[in-house]
Amino acid sequence: MKEPMVGDLAGRENQSITGYFVAGSKQVRAKKDGTRYFAVTLGDRSGNIEARVWDAADAGDFEPGEVVKVRGQVCRYNEKLQINIDKIRRAAANEYQLGDFVPQSERNIDQMWAELEACVAGFTDPHLQALLQSFLRDPEIATALRQAPAAKGMHHAWIGGLLEHILSLLGICDLAAGHYAGINRDLLLTGVILHDIGKLRELRWGTSFDYTIEGQLLGHITIGLGMIEARIAAIPDFPPAKRILVEHLVLSHHGKYEFGSPKLPMIPEAILLHYLDDLDAKMQTVQVEFARSEAGGRSSADLTDWVRSLERPLLNTQAYLRSEEARVPSPNPSRGDEIEAPKNHALPSED
Repeated sequence: MKEPMVGDLAGRENQSITGYFVAGSKQVRAKKDGTRYFAVTLGDRSGNIEARVWDAADAGDFEPGEVVKVRGQVCRYNEKLQINIDKIRRAAANEYQLGDFVPQSERNIDQMWAELEACVAGFTDPHLQALLQSFLRDPEIATALRQAPAAKGMHHAWIGGLLEHILSLLGICDLAAGHYAGINRDLLLTGVILHDIGKLRELRWGTSFDYTIEGQLLGHITIGLGMIEARIAAIPDFPPAKRILVEHLVLSHHGKYEFGSPKLPMIPEAILLHYLDDLDAKMQTVQVEFARSEAGGRSSADLTDWVRSLERPLLNTQAYLRSEEARVPSPNPSRGDEIEAPKNHALPSED
C-alpha cells in the first residue's frame, strides 16, 4: 500500500508529504489580486482531499483521472484539510499500483491465475481445452483477465474481480456437475470461464471503472461471442456441435430476455450456469453490503440499508444470532434446587 493515504493525512497536519494520488477536478481560479491558481481534488481508495497550486506555472501536465506525484504541505483552511502543492507531475505507470486507488481483490492474483490454469489443464476434452488455452496463453488476454473487474459497480467490482468471480463459479459448478446426472463437466466449466470474456472489452479500468464505447453499443455477450468465434476458427477440426453448445452457454447465461439474454438456457449446462452465476453474484453482493453497513457504523446485527440490486434490506444471520444470544440472561436455578447445607452446620431435624 502506498504512503501516505488520504485517510492518514489528518495526522500529518503542518508536515511536508510526497505521494501519489488520483487527480480529480482541475480548475483555474483567480486570487483577489487577479493572479491565477489551480484548485485540484486528489484522492485514493481511502478518500479525497482538496489541493492548491498557487503558482499556475507549477500546475503540471496532467488530466483529471490520471495518477500524479505530489510534493506539498498538509494544512488546514476553513476547518478542512488541504494540500498546498509545491510540485506536481503525471506519474509513470510503473510508479504505482491500481489497488491503491480503486478496490482490489483481497485474493492473491498470481495464486488465482495458477488455479485457473490448473483447472484448464485438468480438462479431458481436448477441443475445449485448446479453446481455453488459446485465450489464457494470449499475453493481452491474460493481462486483462488478471486485472478486469466483473462489473462497473455491482458484484466483484474491483481489480481482479472477474478472475475471482470465475474461480468462485468454477468451484460451485464443479460441485453441481458431480451432483447432477448427465452434465458435461468440461462444457459447463468452459461456459464459466468464457461467459463474461467480453467484459475484457466491454469495461475499461484504471483509476475508475467505466464502459467502453464498444461495451455501450454492443455489450459483453455480443463481444464475447465474436471473440470465441475467432478463436474457434483458428483451431483445426473444432467440432461444429461443440461450437454451438459453447456459444449457447454464452448467449443464454443471463437467463431471461429482459435481462439481456438473446436466448433462454436450453441445455442442462446452460441452466446450471445461469442460476449459479446469478447466485454467486448475489452472494458476493450480500457480503459487500454487510461490510459496507458495518463500516458505516451500523451494528452488524441490524438490517442493512435498502440494497437496490436485490430490492430489499439484508440481515446478517450469524451476527443477529450472536446478539440475541448475548441478550438472554443465564437461567437461575429453581428455588430449593441445588441448595447445599451450610458448611460445619447440621441440617435441622424433621422432629
